[in-house]
Amino acid sequence: MSSFKNYLSLIKFSHTIFAMPFALIGFFLGISHFHQSDSLPLNLLEKQSFIAKADSFLMQKWWLLLLILLCMVFARSAAMAFNRWLDARFDIKNERTAIREIPAGIISPNHALAFTICCALLFVLTTYFINAICFYLSPVALVVILGYSYTKRFTSLCHLVLGIGLGLAPIGAYLAVTDTFNLLPILFSFAVLFWVSGFDVIYALQDEKFDKSESLHSIPVMVGTVWALRISSALHFLSSATIIMAGIIGGFGETYWIGVAVFIGLLIYQHLIVKPTDLRKVNMAFFITNGIASVVFAFFVMLDFYLHG
Repeated sequence: MSSFKNYLSLIKFSHTIFAMPFALIGFFLGISHFHQSDSLPLNLLEKQSFIAKADSFLMQKWWLLLLILLCMVFARSAAMAFNRWLDARFDIKNERTAIREIPAGIISPNHALAFTICCALLFVLTTYFINAICFYLSPVALVVILGYSYTKRFTSLCHLVLGIGLGLAPIGAYLAVTDTFNLLPILFSFAVLFWVSGFDVIYALQDEKFDKSESLHSIPVMVGTVWALRISSALHFLSSATIIMAGIIGGFGETYWIGVAVFIGLLIYQHLIVKPTDLRKVNMAFFITNGIASVVFAFFVMLDFYLHG
């Protein structure tokens, strides 16, 4: 039986850091909107009742935060394990991916598929304990995140589908708290969509030749390295513009804008270190730079909620 550590490696558990911070943004945005929707009563008795209600609400929401984090872990684990299971026949031919757990024989395909099904069911079950809208929408989320793995077989826009999958995090967390849609979490979801799509295009540069040989689709395959990097830059420009728009519409304070500056600066940095003639720093741009960008941005956004929410 494969060890637990091998399954963590199979799903690249550490990469959960990409979307998790944006789920936290959606959660705390929902909490912030709760406070803004209730004005503090002037009557002392009413004030005490209001504070008790708010305290009860927050205690419930901390439990809800745990459920949201579990949803993130289960959904992403299902998506990654399914991707590894479905792509095993390609991974074994690719020198870069032949060391992955399934082609290397560390985890059997059947065990990987069983793990996928288990995580998918746990995801749906967890949404049941959140609220009705999240539960009813959970199959839609699974279709998107699992369906991504098929898209590179027929469309070069597969990167955008991955972006949509991770972009569900902010709006999903906000729905978990409020049961309603709102423009701000939707803007953050679009920011994630463009951000993830952009860095996935960069990551796909590594497999451009292999994908061509296997008739797989990607933006690098469709337009080549130079134009792929330009498209990635355009997607990251849209991501930057979206978080700026969210800051203006949301009326955030100066702390938020510090986070925006750091986030955009790190996006620019990854485009400076990855060049059409030198792809040696693709992994640094993909794993390290983007991981730092999401964590730092989320930290400053949540700090702004604390200071000005």
